[in-house]
Amino acid sequence: MILTIACAPYDRVRALFDGRVTLPGIRLVPVPIHSELSFPRAFSRAEFDVTELSLSSQLIQVSRGEAAYDAIPAFVSRAFRHGCIYLRADAGIGDAKGLEGRRVGIPEYQMTLGLWLRGILADDHGVDVNGISWRTAGTNQAGRRERLPLELPPGMDVRPLPEGATLNAALLAGEIDAILSPTEPLAFAEGDPRVVRLFPDPRAAAIAWHRRTGFHPIMHVIGLRKDIAARHPGLAGQLHAAFDQARRLGLADMEADLRHSSLSLMLPFLAEEWAATKALLGADPWTYGIAANRAELEAIARWSHAQHLSRHRLSVEEMFHPETADS
Repeated sequence: MILTIACAPYDRVRALFDGRVTLPGIRLVPVPIHSELSFPRAFSRAEFDVTELSLSSQLIQVSRGEAAYDAIPAFVSRAFRHGCIYLRADAGIGDAKGLEGRRVGIPEYQMTLGLWLRGILADDHGVDVNGISWRTAGTNQAGRRERLPLELPPGMDVRPLPEGATLNAALLAGEIDAILSPTEPLAFAEGDPRVVRLFPDPRAAAIAWHRRTGFHPIMHVIGLRKDIAARHPGLAGQLHAAFDQARRLGLADMEADLRHSSLSLMLPFLAEEWAATKALLGADPWTYGIAANRAELEAIARWSHAQHLSRHRLSVEEMFHPETADS
């Protein structure tokens, strides 16, 4: 059997791409592609056999009975997001609570970054996130639209900016007061003093939040096309084991690299950063599987429903292929 596998070329999947990790009787055809390109192709036409998926989009489709993929709890993308909230410096927003009732831009309302940050704002800062006026557009490039149709209740204000608009330009023009984005607005990247972060020290804010919650935000999962999973019982479990083996080899590669006299990456303090990461997250800092991440997954399911994305509050077991339930 031949399986296409579309995923960004992360260190934690490299061993699957270079052939060190194999599945008996299966030839994997790697498609090294970043999520900005793979997500639309996966969600619109299920183009790939195995693919990286937006967690938020997947939960929406599962709740609607529309998912073309079964998710596998291999969390290939995780990211702390406290540094992704940008403000217009003169907007008069002194803290997170000050976002209430404001116009806030985001590339897509349903995106996983938004799901996480709204959850953090609601749980940690008491923000009524459903009362914010949300405006959608590309951060620095016009043309981005919601990947999936929204099903929002009356009274929620979520709408796109006019054709040709960007969040960066709208912020500078005073049309919105803040931006939630995984990409730095161009003005901020260029050092424009008119744009600042909500959390001036996002690393310290994220570390403090992690110590309170234990969460390391899950952004993307791996999906196996449902029709293939149905025809090949056991394949979902095999894939999960293969992704976990690749992750472990990625960790071993990192440790081996740090023992060399010359580093392979242009990061002079890589060893110190790796030691700090393990001190914060533990010796195995990038965990896969349901058991080790259940509390985090339950929070995500709660937020998705509270933010009117998933139609009902999903159980953790509903999120993933049953062969991975005991992972």
